[in-house]
Formats: sequence, C-alpha cells, structure tokens
Amino acid sequence: MMVQDNFRPVVGTGQTLAIGAASVASAAIPAGTFYVRLSATGNCHVQVAGAPVATSTDMLVKASDPPAIVRVQPGEKIAVIQDAASTGNLNLIGVTH
Repeated sequence: MMVQDNFRPVVGTGQTLAIGAASVASAAIPAGTFYVRLSATGNCHVQVAGAPVATSTDMLVKASDPPAIVRVQPGEKIAVIQDAASTGNLNLIGVTH
C-alpha cells in the first residue's frame, strides 16, 4: 500500500543508524525540524528524548510497515534498539509540509 502524505524531506537532515542489541542514538535533531520520517529495514524500537536510551518497551517500528512520521523538538535525539534478534538500519530524515 502506498502512503500519501504532505511531507517533504529536508535536504541534509538524513541519518542512518545500525539496529543492534545495544541502544544507539542519532545526532541531535537540527533547528527548525519538528517532524522526522522513520523507516527501518529490520524490526526495532525507538525512543525520542534529549538523551534517549531505547528499550524493548518503546515504540515498535516494523520493517514491513510504511514509514512513520514522528513529532520531535530541535535538539532531541532518536535512539534505536533491535526487536528480538532483528538487524538492519533505521533511516530518519527531517520532513516539512
């Protein structure tokens, strides 16, 4: 199923995080960015915070799901950890509409 939305990627805001057994965090969300689009090649859990540490009880992002749009604040980071033994990458990019 194709997801239609009114969001456009913001050039220069993309990041790719490796999904693994330990939580890893992104760089800080840049000024002026209030939404990010998340997509994953492996099932994972994500947390958004100033100093996030993702756990298995945080938001689940499934590789089979369409990308998710998440509200963020400039300066926050996104952390990711694997779901079960899943591996892959989490891609995040700032979006605007």
